[in-house]
Amino acid sequence: MLVHPEIPPNTGNIGRLCAATRTPLHLVRPLGFSLADRDLKRAGLDYWPYLSWRVHDSWDAFLAAERPLSLLLYSARSSASYTEAPRRGSGALHLVFGAETRGLPAEIVAAHRERCYRIPMLEPRVRSLNLANAVAVVLYDGLRERGALAAVPPGEGESGPG
Repeated sequence: MLVHPEIPPNTGNIGRLCAATRTPLHLVRPLGFSLADRDLKRAGLDYWPYLSWRVHDSWDAFLAAERPLSLLLYSARSSASYTEAPRRGSGALHLVFGAETRGLPAEIVAAHRERCYRIPMLEPRVRSLNLANAVAVVLYDGLRERGALAAVPPGEGESGPG
C-alpha cells in the first residue's frame, strides 16, 4: 500500500512488482499524479492487466473498506528493523509505505507505532532507499519468509532483463 505517493515512475515500478508477485496494490489519495499519467504506465509497461489494484480516497476509507487485520508500516524514522516484523502465518498482511519526500503521515505512525519498521542503512549519511526499492526489499523478503517463492517451479517466473 502506498499512502500519498508522489512520483509516477515509482508507483509504476511498484505496480509491476505487485503484478509479478500477485500482490494487490492499494493507493491512498491524495496522489501526486494522475492515474492516466504516461510515466506511471510506462514504468509498469504492459503489466497493468495483471495487477489487482484499488484507490482509496483516504486512510480512513481504506480502513473501512478493507478492515485489515495485520498492518506493517515502514518508515525511515522507525527504530525496529523490517526483519523483526511478524510476517509468518497465512493471513493477509498489508505493507504500508508513505510518500517519497514525506514518508507516512505522523498521525498514522502514531496510531500504529508498535507496527512500524525500517530498512537499516549501513551508511548513516544515507537516510532512505528509493520507494520502489524499499517496497521490493520488504515484499520479496516477506514472500521468502512465508515460503511463497518456493512454490514457483524452476524456469518459470525467472527474472532477467527485458
